Amino acid sequence: MPKLAVFPKAFMKALCVTGEMTLDEWIDLASALEIDGLEWYAGFLGMEDSRNWTRYRSRVSDAGLEIPMMCCSPDFTHPDAAFRKEQIRKQKQWIDMTHALGGRYCRVLSGQRRPELSLDEGVKLAADSIRECLEYAKTLGITLILENHYKDDFWKFPEFAQKAAVFCQLVEAIDDPYFGVNYDPSNNFLAGEDPLALLEKVKYRVKTMHASDRYLVGGTIDDLRKMEDNSEGYASVLRHGEIGKGLNDYDAIFTTLRSVGFDSWISIEDGVDGMDQLKRSVDFVNRKIGQYW
Repeated sequence: MPKLAVFPKAFMKALCVTGEMTLDEWIDLASALEIDGLEWYAGFLGMEDSRNWTRYRSRVSDAGLEIPMMCCSPDFTHPDAAFRKEQIRKQKQWIDMTHALGGRYCRVLSGQRRPELSLDEGVKLAADSIRECLEYAKTLGITLILENHYKDDFWKFPEFAQKAAVFCQLVEAIDDPYFGVNYDPSNNFLAGEDPLALLEKVKYRVKTMHASDRYLVGGTIDDLRKMEDNSEGYASVLRHGEIGKGLNDYDAIFTTLRSVGFDSWISIEDGVDGMDQLKRSVDFVNRKIGQYW
């Protein structure tokens, strides 16, 4: 049966920029939910100091939870080799962090979809960088998970492998049991594609999943396309929403995952309306896990 984690989407600025919320406060809030673990973020304040890693592992364990997954955002499609080398160094540090926290899965991305980058060049740059990180991750028993991503909060351009065809090409380029997919169904809607179609193509490679829902406010997908380039973060018309109330068909998603024996971690990426909304999302996903497993 899959295990359930949560990610503090509603509190990212407070935990990563302003310090208005401490990680200890987040752990206390989250531990009141019916969950098994917390998805960690490499950019949490205080995580640059490796002396804090074992403390937070113990703190989460004392709350009866695990830290199974690390969320980080390497940018491997930059044309400058020195930049990519630094991104690889950072990714290896995040792999170390994952290991120290007791996690098994560390996210990788392709990088930004820079206008001057060709398809083949981008896939090669990303694949070569991921392979170098993968060799290191395997020495620590860490699995790298490539997310079908939309856009990091602090990126100028969307994900290079946002489109399913590009994503699948990159996944197929790396055949290793310590590499697979972190499937996020919402991101396919933002690419103008069907999340169930992508899941069918990669279902045997899915290692972990983000449970999420998205909706648009005061705009359309066409408006989103015009806004997403040349500015950091998400376009203003885009929102994370309560799980089960958006466009995703979780019955179909879980039917497919159950059919291939998926029994790993599902992490909730909830909206921005606080703990009551997060609890409703947790309750929804727990009901669906009970229904399908």
